[in-house]
Amino acid sequence: MHIITIGTIFTTIFMTGLIWFVQIVHYPLFEKVGKEVFVEYEKTHTQWTGYVVAPIMVAEFAFTSLWLYQIQSLALLIAFILLLVIWASTFFIQVPLHGRLSKNYNVELIQKLVKTNWIRTIAWTLKSGVLLELLV
Repeated sequence: MHIITIGTIFTTIFMTGLIWFVQIVHYPLFEKVGKEVFVEYEKTHTQWTGYVVAPIMVAEFAFTSLWLYQIQSLALLIAFILLLVIWASTFFIQVPLHGRLSKNYNVELIQKLVKTNWIRTIAWTLKSGVLLELLV
């Protein structure tokens, strides 16, 4: 199997697993942190999560783009569009919500973060399915 194929599948599956953990466990626990320490917790969470997530997301984008460029199939185009949805949701919805939460504990914003994160959770899950179907 080609390194671009392996890289695309690995990074996508990794992020799919991570986003399900974040969606089901991590984000819902934000409400339990407590107002007294939440802002410090949120700032640290955002920084440390960035160290893990940013390189994988960039690699996933690069691998997916290269594979689409090489193969130019409808399935890879769909996978790439799903990736664009993920990036748009991340940078236009989740990142701004984290920015607001890093200033103030707000239950409504936490609930909005959990609710809107379904966009990424579903998109990464669909992208994983599309890529795994390509392997079959």
